[in-house]
Amino acid sequence: MSTKKKKSAVREWIDALVFAVVAASLIRWLLLEPFTIPTASMEKSLLVGDFLFVSKMHYGTRVPKTILQVPLTHQKIWGTDIPSYSEAIQLPYLRLPGFSDIERNDVVVFNYPVEFQYPNDLKTNYIKRAVAIPGDVLEIRDGVLMINNEPGLIPEEMQYSYDLISNRPLNNDFFKDYGIDQGSYVPFSNGAGYLVWATDQVIEQLKSSPVVVSITKRVMPKGDSEKNIFPAVGEYGWNNWNRDNYGPLMIPGEGMSVEMNEENVIKYSFTIEKYEGHDQVEVREGALFIDGQQVDHYTFKQNYYFMMGDNRHDSLDSRYWGFVPEDHVVGKAWFLWLSLDKYETMFNKIRWNRFFKGIE
Repeated sequence: MSTKKKKSAVREWIDALVFAVVAASLIRWLLLEPFTIPTASMEKSLLVGDFLFVSKMHYGTRVPKTILQVPLTHQKIWGTDIPSYSEAIQLPYLRLPGFSDIERNDVVVFNYPVEFQYPNDLKTNYIKRAVAIPGDVLEIRDGVLMINNEPGLIPEEMQYSYDLISNRPLNNDFFKDYGIDQGSYVPFSNGAGYLVWATDQVIEQLKSSPVVVSITKRVMPKGDSEKNIFPAVGEYGWNNWNRDNYGPLMIPGEGMSVEMNEENVIKYSFTIEKYEGHDQVEVREGALFIDGQQVDHYTFKQNYYFMMGDNRHDSLDSRYWGFVPEDHVVGKAWFLWLSLDKYETMFNKIRWNRFFKGIE
């Protein structure tokens, strides 16, 4: 009678490591993926240094398009500039059933659409609020978001930029007393005041300070062109749109048909060319041509979303690069599990009040 040879300690460690990598990869693909807030575009709703989990289950897990990839990597192998994937095999877009659709005002993690050097599922992850969904008509009037001609949601911690004029120099401690960190204010070069990013509540508190002479919101006037606003004509936005006066713009969705007049060609040709899967899209003399044939009406193949940061004057979002296609959506931002303040030291770095906080 033979006895089973016992595994060596090295073999047991290798087996355990392989199991852990496979299990972590499956959890990351099917259920939850960790994400870190790298910029201030969602402050104060989400802070730089917040660590959160993104739910793949809510909208349905997206089947990977790029299947030849080193496990637990994104674009590069850790610590190198070597690509962690191969595009030799690319699968079509497919999403498993979820238990909710993307709803207006959800906080969503998605792949940065205009990063065309990478496959869709390996573009850099961004996080914003889906302020408009398919069929919505979005407009921004003097900084106020309007959806279907009604005021949009105002997140409790939404920020704008302000010019603060003071009667003496201000320091970090002054701003910290109002919950404004070092990354949320910049002194003017002439020393007369500060550019401050803050919530309406904080601004009202600052107005009562004896050292504050005036505070003015930085709203771009209607008719002032801003560089790189979507949809762009050259380097400037179309029809003199800017971050604070924008639209109206209808958000396209699967099955929606749009007349391709000159205005709609400007608004939607980029989206049709880049995300709808056509081999050849051209614009000639204000008309849209697909595979050499002029198109009078176009029916969209997938849903699109308009994403904006809650820090409205410090956010690179859909106002600058356009719609987010459904096949770029990673998942729903679900809850925080850790938050670290980069401006503090030791145990003061931990924001204890943000532990396991749900995201709304």
